[in-house]
Amino acid sequence: MWTVVYMAQSKEIATALQELLTNEGILVKLRPISKNHENNDNYFEVLVPESEIEEAHSVIIEKGY
Repeated sequence: MWTVVYMAQSKEIATALQELLTNEGILVKLRPISKNHENNDNYFEVLVPESEIEEAHSVIIEKGY
């Protein structure tokens, strides 16, 4: 099951975090909060599998997000 580990304020931040986590070997999905449109001003959920939550949190904190 996928779990939200971060709420990004823009697509740019979400994509940067996705790249960071992917480089650490963590599977990542991005999901816009608003279903109406997918623009840069929208909030995005950063999701990871339940089994990788702790590792993802560690990476996020270590990198200062």
